[in-house]
Amino acid sequence: MKKVLIIEDELSIAELERDYLEINDFSVDIEVDGEMGLKAALNNNYNLIILDVMLPKFDGFEICRQIRNVKNVPILMVSAKKEDIDKIRGLGLGADDYVTKPFSPGELVARVKAHISRYERLIGENKNKNEIIGIRGLSIDCASRRVCVNGSEVILTAKEFDILKILAINPNKVFSKDNIFNKVWGVDSFGDVGTVTVHIRKLREKIEVDPSNPKYIETIWGVGYRFEL
Repeated sequence: MKKVLIIEDELSIAELERDYLEINDFSVDIEVDGEMGLKAALNNNYNLIILDVMLPKFDGFEICRQIRNVKNVPILMVSAKKEDIDKIRGLGLGADDYVTKPFSPGELVARVKAHISRYERLIGENKNKNEIIGIRGLSIDCASRRVCVNGSEVILTAKEFDILKILAINPNKVFSKDNIFNKVWGVDSFGDVGTVTVHIRKLREKIEVDPSNPKYIETIWGVGYRFEL
């Protein structure tokens, strides 16, 4: 049974989410403040975390950042705020999706299923591979999903790694934002291709010496991105 952690301070909302997930055969834990939610996320193994932005003690952004430092578990952020800057911030910190309240419980369940399924497919594809891609100081270990730059490991989110791998195993091939979104998030995923831009920017900040003048991931204006061989 898949395990989901809900970190939500409005207990009625958390319980409604839990009820719909349990009907769909998920095991669900609930934490109602940021401090306990972060402890639960770091000390237990979950298949996905539903994370509210506005929480007592630690907000969702800080929790997302700390989880991403050590884990690649899918994170679905939830907020009553509709501002694009909050969505961009959440995705930039490593969230896999961002949902604005109010939303239907059925939509939430669909998103949870889609992200868990996508994550498990990607893990399964890499489980028996021992491929290491190395170029100009950048090393990508596809089996362990680890990335090093000039010998120092950098921590990537699951989506950042998937984007980098897709580009790196197809050097000099140009991928549009739509191509990347469909390959990484899946053609049935919810969201928009602007998410790709956010993840590319964060990826460059982690692997490029000078993100404003990238030597690995090149922007082909009006077309998309390519990995420079």
